Amino acid sequence: MKHSDAYPEHAGAVRLYGPEAVEDPAAFFEELRRKHGPVVPVLLDADLPAWLVLGYRELHHVTGEARLFGRDPRRWNLLDYMPPDWPSLPYVLYQPSLVCSEGEERSRRAGAIGDALDGIDRIELTHLCEKIADRTVDAFCGDGAADLIAQYAQRIPGEVVSRQFGLSESDAPALITDILLIMDGGEKAIAAERRTTEAMVRLVTGKRARPGHDLTSRLLAHPAAYTDEDAIRDMVSLVIAAHGSTANWIGNTLRLMLVDDHFQMDLQGGRSSVGEALNHVLWKDPPVQSVPTRFATQDSELAGHRIHRGDMIVLGFAAANADPQVQQGYTAANRAHMAFGHGEYGCPFPAPELAEVIAKTAVEVLLDRLPDVHLAVPPADLRWRRTLWIRALESLPVAFTPVTHRR
Repeated sequence: MKHSDAYPEHAGAVRLYGPEAVEDPAAFFEELRRKHGPVVPVLLDADLPAWLVLGYRELHHVTGEARLFGRDPRRWNLLDYMPPDWPSLPYVLYQPSLVCSEGEERSRRAGAIGDALDGIDRIELTHLCEKIADRTVDAFCGDGAADLIAQYAQRIPGEVVSRQFGLSESDAPALITDILLIMDGGEKAIAAERRTTEAMVRLVTGKRARPGHDLTSRLLAHPAAYTDEDAIRDMVSLVIAAHGSTANWIGNTLRLMLVDDHFQMDLQGGRSSVGEALNHVLWKDPPVQSVPTRFATQDSELAGHRIHRGDMIVLGFAAANADPQVQQGYTAANRAHMAFGHGEYGCPFPAPELAEVIAKTAVEVLLDRLPDVHLAVPPADLRWRRTLWIRALESLPVAFTPVTHRR
């Protein structure tokens, strides 16, 4: 098949890969919006056609209409043309879990996971986060310097989540290492995912035999009648998503507070809050920038474009947040961003609330423990990871007055 024949609007379409796209995604998206409007015909790697949604209203429509835009990647009408080494392969691999489920199965799984998450005591979660964050700071606070991405932001969420799952403290380091390998992709990712799955198999088997006061036990006991296989698959997806997104949220917020004079001054003067900084990041630098994860269930129209059944829709969360029509009413307290998605396939309740507890506590502990922390390099030297899908720093080098460990 010639894609130009089946996708006439994609003749000469913009390639959504390469240096121009990843060096400055925000500027790239804005140029696309200026030239093409809220929905753009684009080419993914291997020049596979797709539709990029940049407009806030249009993205709200796509994410809110599950009957028109589904989550099951087996619908993609170009699966047979995808190379085996396609860079975005993880996003289009079907797995029988919450991630790809639809309809009643999605409701069953999302309801069970939401109830299991809602069983987490917020006060206990805050205390656990404080303990883990303090211990993490203890590991480098005497050095006077650190990389707040590798040594802090990427260490805390995975350990907190693993403890909520019912894993022991000693199990957390290996799990976090494997999650980071999975997120980075490459040759080591497959083995890391296998080890993560094996860890969840051991956990589910143990909790089935001896339930405890943890998320895994609540999930297995839920009226949704989760099988062990259901639980294992959903818990692997949940721990990877929770750690990756929350770690990036923490890192991006710490960067904001170190480079933005407004937030530095406001926080020092008590006129702002860490919560406002966290919300600002969800608008401007959300952990997930965009995802190629919707597929048209039938022929339809979107912003004047003819969408065919099976077409891929790329959700541009960061670009939608930057839509000029939305920015006109932006305030620091506005939480109408798209960072957690929207609709049936959005981040399940109450995951965003719990992620905020983790992120907020991590940032507050760091600032409390290292009050004079400052960048060790010029802000212009900070580098974002070169990808359209996530928004994350490669590193965040800082310096501070060395302090002793807390007892």
